[in-house]
Parts: sequence; C-alpha cells; structure tokens
Amino acid sequence: MDRGVEEERERIPMSERPEWADIRPVPQDDGPNPVVPIAYTDEFSETMDYFRAVYLADERSPRALQLTKEAIFLNSGNYTVWQFRRLVLDSLNVDLHEELHFLDQITKDNSKNYQIWHHRRWVAEKLGTHIASKELEFTREIFSQDAKNYHAWSHRQWVLQALGGWENELAYCDELLEDDIFNNSAWNQRYFVVTRSPLLGGLEVMRDSEVAYTIKAILAKPENESPWRYLRGIYKNDVKSLVNDPRVASVCLDVLLDKRDCVHALSMVLDLLSHNYQPSNELKNAVDAVSPDPKPSDSNFAERVCSILQLVDPIRASYWRWRKSSIRAQD
Repeated sequence: MDRGVEEERERIPMSERPEWADIRPVPQDDGPNPVVPIAYTDEFSETMDYFRAVYLADERSPRALQLTKEAIFLNSGNYTVWQFRRLVLDSLNVDLHEELHFLDQITKDNSKNYQIWHHRRWVAEKLGTHIASKELEFTREIFSQDAKNYHAWSHRQWVLQALGGWENELAYCDELLEDDIFNNSAWNQRYFVVTRSPLLGGLEVMRDSEVAYTIKAILAKPENESPWRYLRGIYKNDVKSLVNDPRVASVCLDVLLDKRDCVHALSMVLDLLSHNYQPSNELKNAVDAVSPDPKPSDSNFAERVCSILQLVDPIRASYWRWRKSSIRAQD
C-alpha cells in the first residue's frame, strides 16, 4: 500500500492488529543510563520493536515485508531494514517490478539516500538488461530536479556498464550541456562515455572531434573551468599530443585577446610551456598585455606567466609562486 493511502486513514497500532497478535515486541536496549536518549514517536518505537522481533526470528513472510516498508517510510536510511527487506524479497520470490515501482516513489523524496540507491541497484541487477532504458529515464527525472545529484550519476554509470543503454548517451550529454554549459557533472559524464562506451571506439578515435567540441565550448564561455579541464583530460597520458595540437595554443590566444585576464587560458599556457612548448610572438604579446610591467626576476617566459597568474588569481597566489620556484629549480 502507498504511504499516501496509509496516511489518509488513521493508523492502527500494531498491537491492535490481529495479524501481529503472536509477536512479542523487542524494545530497543539503550542500557540503564542512556547518555542522550532519543525522543522517538510512539509510531516509530512500536514499528521498530516489532521489526526487531521478526528480524531476530529471521521471519521471511509477507507481513515481514510489509513491516519493512512501514519502517522504511519512518526512516529510509536504516541499513538493517533494507538489508532484511532484500532477504525477504529473495525468499518470497516477489515480482521485483513492483519493488522498483515502490522505489520510484520513495527515491524522488529521498534522492540523496545511499541505502535507497544501493537497494535500487540490487533490484535492477536482479531484473536484468531489459530495464536499462527505464533506469536511465528515471535518472533523467532526478536530474530535472537536481542536475548534479551524485547518487543518480553514479547509478546511471553503473546501469550503462552493467545493463547497457550506451546508444544515446553522448547525445544526452550534448543535451545537458546545451541547457547548461557549466554543468560539470555533464562534462564528467561526457568523459565517462567517450572513454568507456563500447560503441565509440575509445579516446583515440574520439579525440579530434572532442577537441573541436571543447574548443567551441571554451570560446562560448572562457570563464567556465569545466571545458578547460576536459581538454586536459582528452590528452590524458599523452602530453606530447596536447603540446603539438595547434588548436590548444590557438584557443588560449583567442581567449587572451578577448578576455585578457582569463586564469584558465593563462594556466593552460603555463602547462604547455612546462612541456617545452615554444610560444609564438603573438601569444607572448597577448600574455604580456595582461600585465605590462615585467618583473626583473622573471628570467624566462614561464616565470613571467606565473607572476601574472599570482596577480589575476590571488586566491591561489601561493600555488603559482610554487610553480615559479619549480621552474627555476629546473633551470
């Protein structure tokens, strides 16, 4: 029975329900002198007292299953109740599609509850690949309320890997980023898809098109850190290709000419220089234009970039100072 239906009628205490007449409740034992006793409601205390009784007796019956539901509605974070519910579901051979329907209701009201998502994964794994599309659609519903819900993203990635459904996932990432280019969760999912999908061929195959996509996103919103991070990720374990791709230095130049104090562009330039990139005079001039008064102590261009970053990114000034000292130590 749905919780909403239960709330429409007055609750009958379990001690007055004929089907529970044979059960002796097991009260919670807090010891003789509890330090901070919790003021449980009568409904909660009674429900858990009966739950402890069936749990200790390992009773795997329809009434025990219903009791776990009532206990979950009162406290959806109780791991022991969820674990026992799984044992009962297994023993009774219940139609898990009904269980998934129950989870649909309770997840939407408790979308950041670890126990609920863990239980959902257990159910989905039991049901198999034919529910992959349903699970992916369900996470979409959650993202419509909270686009960065970690639990839903984790579940979605598990579904893709365990049950399938990769076919439209990159297009879904496009959709999310079109709605909000700052959605770092969508950028993370995009990288997950590009590197894990069995349909796309892997990062080597996708790199060229992904660089083009990312540069377009950078030029649209240079202050957005996510695509800059994504650009680095595309060249993971292949720094040489990052340095040798003329599009990377070019986008840094384009951004600095338009938005002179862009920390992300300057940081990327520094990364390139740290791997022996030889900057063009045009790029040097664009960087120097950010702060036209060079420091005499900056003996090379990379040190110069570090000094500028200390000015335009004061919250991380100590980090950029350390980067400069590292460069000098290598000279």
